[in-house]
Amino acid sequence: MPRRTPFHEYHRDAGARLIDFGGWEMPVQYQGLQAEHAACRSTVGCFDVSHMGEVRFRGPHALAAVNHLVTNDISKCAFDQAMYTAMCNERGGIVDDLIVYRIAEEDILICVNAANREKDYAWMKGHNPFGAEIVNESDQWGQLAIQGPNAIALGEALLGHSLADVKNYWFTRGTFAGIEGCIVARTGYTGEDGFEVFLPAGAADVVWTAIHDTGTRFGLADIGLGARDTLRLEMKYCLYGNDIDDDTTPLEAGLAWVTKLEKGEFVGRDPLVAQKAAGVPRRLVGLQVQDRIARQHNAVIHGGQVVGEVTSGTRSPCLGTNIAIAYVPAALSKPGTALEVDVRGKIALAEVVKTPFYTRPT
Repeated sequence: MPRRTPFHEYHRDAGARLIDFGGWEMPVQYQGLQAEHAACRSTVGCFDVSHMGEVRFRGPHALAAVNHLVTNDISKCAFDQAMYTAMCNERGGIVDDLIVYRIAEEDILICVNAANREKDYAWMKGHNPFGAEIVNESDQWGQLAIQGPNAIALGEALLGHSLADVKNYWFTRGTFAGIEGCIVARTGYTGEDGFEVFLPAGAADVVWTAIHDTGTRFGLADIGLGARDTLRLEMKYCLYGNDIDDDTTPLEAGLAWVTKLEKGEFVGRDPLVAQKAAGVPRRLVGLQVQDRIARQHNAVIHGGQVVGEVTSGTRSPCLGTNIAIAYVPAALSKPGTALEVDVRGKIALAEVVKTPFYTRPT
């Protein structure tokens, strides 16, 4: 039986269509993908992301232990700052992409992808030469993402103070909707302004009710996994299991910006150094596809030969065009390069384009 988040009954009562997503019973849509996507881009959306996992590192060697595991340089992360990163295997493949929250000198919280909860925790425990305390706190937390132009105003109404001083990828801790022990972070997966709130799982009823009662005047809509996917695709944000996995490196996936080879030793560093020196053989690129919607595993063709594979694709609700991301040889990764995609036996013309596909209005 699929697992359920602390907010499951609210999804059911709202008439959401529920599906099995990585072993979790999650809402894929409420009022419809297009309407939910538009609500997040125009007003504000509420996403249940409690299926994500949380792992806590504590003790005098917490920082060294985390820095040993991830590609980014967590020593440069200040207290109350968050940092996006990858965690690699010994071959340089991506075990998971993570967000690290540095709470204090000896206290670091890491958010992991839902399907990787147990895998990541086991990997962290098995690659801990520093003896840091590592605890899987996933079942102790609920998590909601509030995203969209009105998200900050909604958040401030429930915090009782301004979020203006909390910059992108920073966070504040304290009381949210009257519940103590919350973490409110200026992070998200949509390309919109907003925040994600980590709350004690036992407080789910109080926080959900407060967000929705307050959110009425801000145009709040509940958003399912369907629109979450189209929103992140318009930004070319990677989805683990589609666009990145144990066989893709962060250099191939466009994550060189969170891969600090100069910081010194970390798991997977040597093969990444070698790959960079030899030349990264393939790149994850954005495609605009004519006439047909490309999907995961569709072949990418150039000169009559299969040269790559689509990892994600959709019809962009904001742009009204068919977009996809795909791995192609580095020589074919320049914007403007003409390619083709085999969509269920039909050939569709495609072009490599700059990403993100969508830019939020200023």
